[in-house]
Amino acid sequence: MIQPQLNDYHSRSCSQNHMHSRHLLRGAYCAILAALMFAAMGAAVRHASAYLPNEMTVFLRNSLGFLFLLPWLYQKGFANLKTKRLAAHVIRSLSGLTAMYCFFYAIAHLPLAEAVLLNYSSPIFIAIIALLWLGERSSLKLVFAIVIGFIGLCFILKPGIEMFKSAAWVGLLSAVFAALSMVTIRNLSSTEPTLRIVFYFSLTATLISAVPMIWAWQTPSWEILLVMSFAGFSATCGQLLLTYSYSLAPAPQIGPYTYSAVVFAAIFGWIFWLEAPDLYTLIGATLIIISGSITLHTRSMPRLTEPD
Repeated sequence: MIQPQLNDYHSRSCSQNHMHSRHLLRGAYCAILAALMFAAMGAAVRHASAYLPNEMTVFLRNSLGFLFLLPWLYQKGFANLKTKRLAAHVIRSLSGLTAMYCFFYAIAHLPLAEAVLLNYSSPIFIAIIALLWLGERSSLKLVFAIVIGFIGLCFILKPGIEMFKSAAWVGLLSAVFAALSMVTIRNLSSTEPTLRIVFYFSLTATLISAVPMIWAWQTPSWEILLVMSFAGFSATCGQLLLTYSYSLAPAPQIGPYTYSAVVFAAIFGWIFWLEAPDLYTLIGATLIIISGSITLHTRSMPRLTEPD
């Protein structure tokens, strides 16, 4: 009697391990594809920023992205959008929108891979904000990761006098506000489903970014409108793919794959603008990716991550 039970237990264990491996593999593929979508969005914004001011690119990204979100909302239903945590949604939306303004400015003034990399340094600041705001306990491992990350940021910001004049500081601000946004998502996720969080951000960001259109509106050409439509579509697809990937496997296992967005951004930057990362950027990228990976393995990250 014992041997059949052991065989049955072994069979169930192997089946569960196989299913976990399959989910992890599928989640990794979705995370890499999401990273490709976010890098493609960055490339589209980089192209459009040569013809439109920052206010226009942010508004078009939000409004067109919201339109691409509507079919998903229709499929899931509108009845579940009522919330009792409007203030938290507003904080998430304002911080996320501010991060987007900074990120798009950095894209317009920095090499694409460098701007994306600075934005992806947000896990460093997530750890700090979560400690100060949510009171999450720190560890020696996490402190080590933060120190490594800040050293990497110093390389990206270019040591020397010029670093204080660089648009990289605006890119760094995008990471700080993105971190605040994601910590707010972590706080919201205890009661709010993903659909509700995404909806309120998309709606609020579209409405607020429409205000500067009073003085900053420029009628885009059909080509630029098509490019920004692609940016909105890519961002929405990337967001949905990344959300799905985090539903398949834990964040520490999925998170490191999201850094492939930096590689894709470097490829796009080299193909379209002949941008090649210098030694400082390569060293900084390595340190930031190591730091981010350690941070992801040290604490649970938000289920929804949106690099905007």
